[in-house]
Amino acid sequence: MEYKSYNLTNYKTNKILKNLPQEAKESIEVVGNVLPFKANNYIINELIDWDNYIDDPLFHLCFPQKEMLRENHYNMVKEALHNGSSAEEVFNVCNAIRSELNPHPSGQQCLNVPFFNGNRLNGVQHKYRETVLFFPGSGQTCHAYCSFCFRWPQFVGKKSLRFAGKESHDLIKYLKVHKEVTDILFTGGDPMTMSANVFSKYLNPVLDSLAETNIQTIRIGTKALSFWPYRFVTDKDSEDMLRIFESIVKKGINLAIMAHFNHPRELDTNIVKEAILKIRSTGAQIRTQSPVFKHINNDPLLWAEMWRKQVNLNCIPYYMFMARDTGAKEYFEISISEAHRIFKEAYSSVSGICRTVRGPSMSCTPGKVMVSGISEIHNEKVFVLRFIQARNSDWVAKPFFAKYDENASWINELKPAFSDKFFFEDEMAEIYHSKLTDCEENKFE
Repeated sequence: MEYKSYNLTNYKTNKILKNLPQEAKESIEVVGNVLPFKANNYIINELIDWDNYIDDPLFHLCFPQKEMLRENHYNMVKEALHNGSSAEEVFNVCNAIRSELNPHPSGQQCLNVPFFNGNRLNGVQHKYRETVLFFPGSGQTCHAYCSFCFRWPQFVGKKSLRFAGKESHDLIKYLKVHKEVTDILFTGGDPMTMSANVFSKYLNPVLDSLAETNIQTIRIGTKALSFWPYRFVTDKDSEDMLRIFESIVKKGINLAIMAHFNHPRELDTNIVKEAILKIRSTGAQIRTQSPVFKHINNDPLLWAEMWRKQVNLNCIPYYMFMARDTGAKEYFEISISEAHRIFKEAYSSVSGICRTVRGPSMSCTPGKVMVSGISEIHNEKVFVLRFIQARNSDWVAKPFFAKYDENASWINELKPAFSDKFFFEDEMAEIYHSKLTDCEENKFE
């Protein structure tokens, strides 16, 4: 299949999208001016059930919905679009709204970007001791955009909101000094939107310097398997990309494709099954992850089905996340207690081979906080929490407790149990102030 992309400027050229009701087209245009919108012909033709598109989870996954913006924000954009405002005026209205949507949650911009030799290392994040994230500049787009994406600021045309590295040479210098780093994650955007030739220009310096660094695992974060599996089967350089994967493995490096599957239907097409086989034939492993959301997958039966399908395709279930506190979170979010119920029911209904998955997890400023359970201690109902990853590795796996709150949907809405503060708060405050005292982001969100 030849790739065809649809965005705000051309989506009405598609026969199906052109015939959507006016209300749906208005929602796409209004919300799509604030939050990024892009779909493609594979999603439209093979994943969405157009006979029931209003309630279809893949439609909600890819297409803007009116309720993704607060009513006053929606009306502001609608008025700007319809009252003859210039493109610049519309852009400014949208930017003002974006600034209220917590565009860089969890300290990404001010806490995660390292300084090296006195300079900010653009295109790099180093939050957890062993893992560095690299954002190759040529890969800061996707085959299509998830409507829930917490990295939506990468795609809205505002340079100050983007992470992007022009090349990997500064990264290599950093890795040679920071031998504690064993894993590098190529992320975005989606690195698999790059050609094999361009991707190799970012990758080769990493491979050429293995003897001088401590890199043992290379991860590639991608949605291509679910949004454009042809990338690994019939694209003109698909074989070249697979040979790159093989070359990584042959160097003794663990290659992990971090695949995002949000719904079982994304695993059902013949082309995605073929793509998975081809990737696995290179020696790479595929690990799968997804947030849990209203409108898309807030059903334990669905999660159990998804994990089984992934394991049957020899993929490894890895994470269930909570909706990040950014963008359209209010549209998608479910409570912590509901997420735990969904995870527990799904987890308990699958075999042990599926139980590699962890969650539900909140990727918040201090680290990845997993909800281990809901319990009663000293006659008080509490959430049992622990860090899967943390800014201080000493925090990892240490249990702590929060007062039970059936409405809370993020860690900043929780109150400590049996104490006046969580055990990590004082040290987190020191980290926060030592990194950037002028950072305006919330310390614990």
